[in-house]
Amino acid sequence: LSWLGLDWDGEALSQFSRVARHAEIARRLLDAGEAYKCFCTPEELAEMREQARREGRPQRYDGRWRDRDPASAPKGVQPVIRLKAPLDGETVIDDLVYGRITVGNDQLDDMVLLRGDGTPTYMLAVVVDDHDTAITHIIRGADHQRNTFRQFQLYRALDWEPPLFAHLPLIHGADGAKLSKRHGAVGVESYRDDGFLPEAVCNYLLRLGWSHGDEEIISRAQAVEWFGLDAVGRAPARFDADKLASLNGHYIRQADDGRLLDLVLPRIRDRLQGRIADATAERIRRGMPALRERAKTLVELAENALFYAAVRPLALDAAAVKALDPDALRRLEDIRAGLSGVESWNAASIEAALRAYAETAGQKLGQVAQPLRAALTGRTVSPGIFEVMEVLGRDECLGRLEDVCAGAK
Repeated sequence: LSWLGLDWDGEALSQFSRVARHAEIARRLLDAGEAYKCFCTPEELAEMREQARREGRPQRYDGRWRDRDPASAPKGVQPVIRLKAPLDGETVIDDLVYGRITVGNDQLDDMVLLRGDGTPTYMLAVVVDDHDTAITHIIRGADHQRNTFRQFQLYRALDWEPPLFAHLPLIHGADGAKLSKRHGAVGVESYRDDGFLPEAVCNYLLRLGWSHGDEEIISRAQAVEWFGLDAVGRAPARFDADKLASLNGHYIRQADDGRLLDLVLPRIRDRLQGRIADATAERIRRGMPALRERAKTLVELAENALFYAAVRPLALDAAAVKALDPDALRRLEDIRAGLSGVESWNAASIEAALRAYAETAGQKLGQVAQPLRAALTGRTVSPGIFEVMEVLGRDECLGRLEDVCAGAK
């Protein structure tokens, strides 16, 4: 949550620290006749479930201790406390997304509130904690609707005003099936590690199942102003990893160069397994405007920036090696000699010198630029080679060209 920039009010509440309060509420329900002690053994419960399975019925507790006298309980069994749920009628909830939803009370059993060891169940703890902290809205996935019916019954038994409930449609994979690990579903920290910016993740998740006209790029301030549950759809949204990556690319292009540098430097250090000098970091920062245009994640951005931080002699990938054939290497020796005479080392002057060489040699500019790119970056894909050369600087460019030409002899 902190990484996403989502803050909360007050201190986080630990359910464990409130066990006594939860037990107090369970005993209150017991004294009021809204709950009872159940002395079923684990073996009885297992047999109850097995019989229901054999008969094709839902596996629910059958309420056998609901009206029995605790005095008849077997010795040595620590009882649980169960809610005495209504047996007939319906539980009705006005859901802020799905509208009025109902369940027959005969479809719900008497849930456990307090275990035999005195610890509360989630169902009891969450209701008590939400009530005590004055929670007004509970917004969660549609797969929690059944929990909501149970919790609603508990609010009524306690004569507490329930909060408002909203259930959001689940996220499905591109194939329409419920999102799972098979689709690559991971925790938010994995997106952070994979090079996604928090504002991109927030923007994408906000638009999953909710819309504001045709707006796709939504800032945090706009989200706060525009969001409303009335615009949440009821159909499951489909997670599109390509769309998330594209959105992330937009936010990378909009980000400040200094921020991007701070985010990619640790990744570059890990790749190069060494310290990055201040001058090298500044070189990467100067190259950032062109680098970020091609990147959809910080991982890609760091990978694309590696050649700025690489030490001589530069390692060449397979495509770069192929581009540096004997003819290309001969041209590079002439190009290096010509570049050494360029007075103002900037992209415009470098381009003018290379165009002049290409014209004199009777070659197209691409025939000159591609071997240069391979020699100076170690790859055949990079930002514009003239801008790259300006950022690298005269000495580094001439040195890298010398390394390549010398290595071929």
